[in-house]
Amino acid sequence: MFDRWWIYQRERFPIVAHGVLIAIFSSAAISYSVLLRGGTKILNLSTIIVAFISVFLFFLQLRIADEFKDFDDDLRYRPYRPVPRGLVSLRELGWLGVATGIIQLSLAVWLTPTLALLLGLVWLYFGLMCKEFFVHNWLKAHLLAYMCSHIVIVPLINLYATACDWLVAQASPPADIFWFLVASFFNGMVIEIGRKIRSPKDEEFGVETYSAVWGRKKAVFAWLGAIALTAIASFISASQIDFATPVGCLLAILFIVAIAVAWLFLRQPITKWAKLIEKTSSLWTLLVYLSLGIVPLTLRLLHYLPY
Repeated sequence: MFDRWWIYQRERFPIVAHGVLIAIFSSAAISYSVLLRGGTKILNLSTIIVAFISVFLFFLQLRIADEFKDFDDDLRYRPYRPVPRGLVSLRELGWLGVATGIIQLSLAVWLTPTLALLLGLVWLYFGLMCKEFFVHNWLKAHLLAYMCSHIVIVPLINLYATACDWLVAQASPPADIFWFLVASFFNGMVIEIGRKIRSPKDEEFGVETYSAVWGRKKAVFAWLGAIALTAIASFISASQIDFATPVGCLLAILFIVAIAVAWLFLRQPITKWAKLIEKTSSLWTLLVYLSLGIVPLTLRLLHYLPY
C-alpha cells in the first residue's frame, strides 16, 4: 500500500517539490495580508499550519479531480499513467479526496468557524469546475476560456489563505488585496502554459498541449504575455506595501531571463529548452511570492522597512 502511493505521488503529485512551492504560496498570502493590515507581529504558527495544510490539500484535490476528468483520455492515450495502469484506483482517490475535505473543514472550524464559510465558497467553485460549468463541449472547443475558468480557483485559494490571517484578526478583507489576487491569477497562467509547452518530439497524440493547439510561437508569446501581466499586477501589489522598487527590479531581471528562454526554445525547439520554460515558470512564481510577502514582512520585522 505504501509503495503504491509513494510511486503515485512521485509521478503525479511530488510531495516535496509541491510542498515547498505551496509553503511559499500560503506563507506569502498570509504575509501580504499582515502587511496590508499594518501588522507588526511574527506570523502565528497555527495560522501558518492551517493555511499550508489547507492549500496543500486544495491542490491535491485538483490533482484528484483531474484523474477523474482525464480518465477516459488517459486510458486511450496515456495508459502508462498510474490510474489507467492500475497502480491506484479512482475509488481510492475518491476516498482520499473526501478525507482531505474533512481535514480542511476540521482545521477551518478549529482556527475560526467563520473560515468554514469561505471554505464552502472555494468548494462550490471547485464543484463547478469538476462539472465543467455545465458547458463541457463549449469549453473543450475554446482552450483559452477553459484555462481562464479553471485558473480562477488559484486566487480563490489565495483568498482563503489570506483569510487565515484577517479572519483570525477579526478584520475585514483588506480592499487592496485585489491586485495580489490578480497577480496570483496570472501566475497560475504562467505555470499552466509553461508546463504545457513541449518540443515537437515530445508531443503526444490525443494530448492537448498549448504548443500543439496554438502552435509553438503563439504558445510561447502567450506565456510571455502571462508573465508580463503578472509583473504589472505584482508591481501594483508591491507598491501597496511600499516595496515597489525592489520588486520592480526583480521583475525586470526575471522578464529578461524569460525572454531569453523563450528565444532559445523558438530558435531550437528541443526538450531541454521546453523543460527550461517549465523551470523558469516555477522560478518566476516562487520569486514573485517571496518578494510580495515573506521578504518584505521579514524586513519590516527586522526594522529595515518602515511600519
